[in-house]
Amino acid sequence: MARMVMCKKLGRELPGLTFKPFPNELGQRIYDHISQDAWKLWLEHFKMILNEYRLSPADPRTTEILFEQAEQFFFGENAQLPPDFRPPPSKG
Repeated sequence: MARMVMCKKLGRELPGLTFKPFPNELGQRIYDHISQDAWKLWLEHFKMILNEYRLSPADPRTTEILFEQAEQFFFGENAQLPPDFRPPPSKG
């Protein structure tokens, strides 16, 4: 049975992550309070950030920027999506 969390991003109880995404306090907060569905939204946002800011995974500043962006995405002001939000259908 999936571990359920009250997702801070989507505002409802959903299956939680099966892993801690980062080895730090932010990773623990995401594990404790973010759903698998919200994590999928983050992965898409993450790709956009990498491309938009032309970040290089080899640059140590990239990790710092991504942690800041993840903090804002999941827990920042206006982080919760509107109640009627429906993610776009997955391409499969």
